[in-house]
Amino acid sequence: MNLQTMTDRIASAQGFIAALDQSGGSTPKALHGYGVADGDWSSEDEMFAQIHAMRARVITSPCFG
Repeated sequence: MNLQTMTDRIASAQGFIAALDQSGGSTPKALHGYGVADGDWSSEDEMFAQIHAMRARVITSPCFG
């Protein structure tokens, strides 16, 4: 898809754009906003696994079809 086609689609199609990037510093707040309690992970690796699972649910949702 070329740039003009993408731009036209963004301007006229239904939906929204989701920014899914998070730095380590903002990840706990993003998880909290999604309903994940602060104590639901015990290491940074587990925290990033939680955010990855959240992103996977978002991008595989039929709403993003």
